Amino acid sequence: MRKNQVIEATVDAMSHEGAGIARHEGMAVFIPRTAIGDRLRARVVKVQKSYAFAIPEELLEPSPHRVENDCPAFRRCGGCSLRHIGYEHELALKEDWVRQNLRRIGGIETAWDPPIPSPRPARYRNKAQYPVREVDGEPRVGFFAERTHDLIPVEDCLLQPAFFRDICGALLRYMKECGVSAYDESAHTGLVRHLYIRWGERTGQVMVCLVIAGEAVPQPDRLLALLVAACPGPATVVLSHNLRRTNVITGDRETVLLGEGRIWDELCGVRVPISPQSFYQVNRDAAELLYRAAAEYATLGSGDVLLDLYCGAGTIGLSMAHLAKEVIGVEIVERAVEDAVEAARRGGITNARFLCADAAAAARELAEQGIRPDILLLDPPRKGAEAPLLETVLEMAPGRLVYISCNSATLARDCKVLAAGGYRVTRGRAVDLFPRTAHVEAVCLLEPRPCE
Repeated sequence: MRKNQVIEATVDAMSHEGAGIARHEGMAVFIPRTAIGDRLRARVVKVQKSYAFAIPEELLEPSPHRVENDCPAFRRCGGCSLRHIGYEHELALKEDWVRQNLRRIGGIETAWDPPIPSPRPARYRNKAQYPVREVDGEPRVGFFAERTHDLIPVEDCLLQPAFFRDICGALLRYMKECGVSAYDESAHTGLVRHLYIRWGERTGQVMVCLVIAGEAVPQPDRLLALLVAACPGPATVVLSHNLRRTNVITGDRETVLLGEGRIWDELCGVRVPISPQSFYQVNRDAAELLYRAAAEYATLGSGDVLLDLYCGAGTIGLSMAHLAKEVIGVEIVERAVEDAVEAARRGGITNARFLCADAAAAARELAEQGIRPDILLLDPPRKGAEAPLLETVLEMAPGRLVYISCNSATLARDCKVLAAGGYRVTRGRAVDLFPRTAHVEAVCLLEPRPCE
């Protein structure tokens, strides 16, 4: 094959990034926005030694799994790589991706429980971070095109609640009325960098966080009036000051313009505080199903100690506290730990405590104190758990280990380490917290391998 060659091919697999995979002249060809069963003509855009990349040119015969795309930004925005595929097939693909990774990377075969679909495949996100840039001489909000920082204007994303569109419109109206500039990355000029929205679905509370490259905004009263009018419920408005040349969205300082600077929601019966820096699952209803599955795997008893590593705002551990003797949560983000402590206080939960520390260091310190958890819960970021932490986990030798992951590749890698240390994966399932995207959560139960 060569660049710009037009080939005819049939898609027979899907990559974990959501691209169709076809075979041509013995090579794998990755083609985005295609589905298994598509027969099409595609233009080759890049050729490597054993594989190539192409873009669709003409669909000759559509896959039975195809559905009509309902988003005008789909072909330009890189967020929804599976929007052209029926949801039932999407869920089956994601389950297969998780199983493949556990088998291929971890060498793990286990009994799998049925995947858990999202209760809503559309408008499920309670959080949005919109870059704000100037496009054709006007401030616009939207998302960056895949693998670029080119803004695709999108005020109404079909993964977000419809009222987020009204908040976007309110900000743009304020910027135009008051002559407020949008941020320019290359020149490091302009004021408004990002619009960051969070929503407590159960409480109805809304947080609007404006990330700015400065200390203040002009005419703040006008900004507040427009934003509050666009919010359907009680609101808090925060300025996040980010004056650095960085791709990190939020700054390390905040100014509260309205309200208490955080909102509250309820998850699994626990009232949860959410600040700009707090981790909180973006799909609340699906997260409840995930946490219930984790609790089922944990099978806590009244005398058990649960150690919750990477606990965030403590939601999952607090949701299980009534089943356990004690819950110990560990999180490195100080504000998240403060939120967890406040959630426990307001919920009257007295058998939970939280440590602000690196997970590996905290686990090692607890082990040195002689604390041996009966159940250990791991919910690390996408990069997975660090090797020193896994070593300490093995030294602690919990009776059950529940591992929640948003990246089944690092989940498989870590489960392989734990398996070498004497554990085995006895149950697992995929849980779809991110419909229409190529992301999927997974939860696994690991138990000590029986002595032979």
